[in-house]
Parts: sequence; C-alpha cells; structure tokens
Amino acid sequence: MAITLQKGQRIDLTKGNASLSKVMVGLGWDPVQAKSGGGLLGSLFGGGSSSNANIDCDASVLMLENDKFTRKENLVYFGNLKSNCGSVQHSGDNLTGAGDGDDEQVTVDLQKVPANITKLVFVVNIYNCVARKQDFGMIQNAFIRLVNLSSQEEMVKFNLTEKHSGKTSLILGEMYRHNGEWKFAAIGDGTTDTSISEVVRRYS
Repeated sequence: MAITLQKGQRIDLTKGNASLSKVMVGLGWDPVQAKSGGGLLGSLFGGGSSSNANIDCDASVLMLENDKFTRKENLVYFGNLKSNCGSVQHSGDNLTGAGDGDDEQVTVDLQKVPANITKLVFVVNIYNCVARKQDFGMIQNAFIRLVNLSSQEEMVKFNLTEKHSGKTSLILGEMYRHNGEWKFAAIGDGTTDTSISEVVRRYS
C-alpha cells in the first residue's frame, strides 16, 4: 500500500528494499472546470470563446551534481526524452492534462544513475504561460507518485493541496542520494518561473 506524504516529508526508497531498481514516477493534474454559464473562470479559460483553452503542463527532470545543474544534457523533458546515461526516460508530452491517472511519466533506473548525479528534481511548468495568461490557479488535483516497476506496486504518493494561483511552475519532489541510499522528498513549491530554463537557473 502506498505511503501518502505531506509537503516537506521524506521517505527511504532503497533502505530495506535493496532490490529496488526501476521506478516509474507518475505526474498528474487536471484543469479546473469552468462553471456553465461562463463567469470569471469561463472568461479566463475561453478568452471570449465558447471552448476552454487547453493548459499544456510539461513535466521535466533536472539531474543535479552536488545540488547544481551543470550541463544541458542533464535536463530530461519533452525536447530531450532520455538522459545520455539512459537512467532517466520521459514518456512524452501530454498537451491537455485530460483524463484520469498519470498525465506524464518518467522512468528512473536507479542502478544506472551516474555516481556524480546526487539529486533528481521533478518539475511541472505551464508551456507558453505568459502568452496564454495561464497559471496553476487553473490547475487542480496535482500529484506525484512512485511505482516499483518490478512489482507494479505504488510506493509513494504526494497530493498537492495548496492553492498555487499566480504560480507558473511547480517543484513537486526530489529523489536524492544519502549515505548510499535513495530517498524521496515531497516538495510542492510553486514558483513564478515562466519556462523550464528559468527553473534550471535556480540550480545553476
């Protein structure tokens, strides 16, 4: 049974579970549904049209060396779906966030992560958010979850419950090495970074 984390909590992944190798990291979100009859949300989404504008959220992984982002190849996102070492692989872009379950998935092979990589940071940002005038106040039910791929068992889930109106990027969680073991931290911080390149600069 999965352990549900609250913001700021941490959990051991490999300690006591030495056989853990491949982890699927699922990230999900839903657009807030505009009430029928328009109103504020309707005008925000539709921009005067009858249909809601899609909110294109993108999941990315920053591979850090000693908490620093050191090379562009260490960013795994829709434009670079697989790390050079093969340890981190992105499932591809989901343009709408529609439907139940994971919207985007990342597979991490812990045994292949190079020794110099000490932390993996999982980020979701809104594509073209400035031009589209969109922020995470228009998103609900955001989560990150970890699944043991060998057993298909969901190990950890973190549901974001805070409101992130005005925020355009979310740092959902981190997988990191500590004393030779892998751990996961539930972060859940919103930022006003308007692109993944701005998020990367936080770690440079």
